Amino acid sequence: MSANAVPGRFPARRVYDPPTPADGTRLLVDRLWPRGISKERAAVDEWLREIAPSRELRSWYHEDREGRFVAFTQRYDAELAAPDRARLVAHVRALARRGPVTLVTSVKDIEHSHVPVLARHLDLDDS
Repeated sequence: MSANAVPGRFPARRVYDPPTPADGTRLLVDRLWPRGISKERAAVDEWLREIAPSRELRSWYHEDREGRFVAFTQRYDAELAAPDRARLVAHVRALARRGPVTLVTSVKDIEHSHVPVLARHLDLDDS
């Protein structure tokens, strides 16, 4: 599942899939650059590595992805509320007010990753 793997106004696509005009602004939301892909092929407008989960949270979650997803969601939401990340969240929301924004990632299983958590957080009241 690639395009629109995340419901809401922030669709997600794998960076390995070709970009489409409907993507609008493409934001890479992974902490690490995707393996084996050039910047040209990735076709991302911005790399927001700091909006991704912390290294510690990512490592903790990957130890037990099935058993820890709910707690991961809560912990990542808390990270996104921190002032440095809140500025990035506000930036993404501002981009979305100007046009379509697509969250781009290298993860294989988008539905069970940080991307839907981020998309849901972005969809929250941004007033």
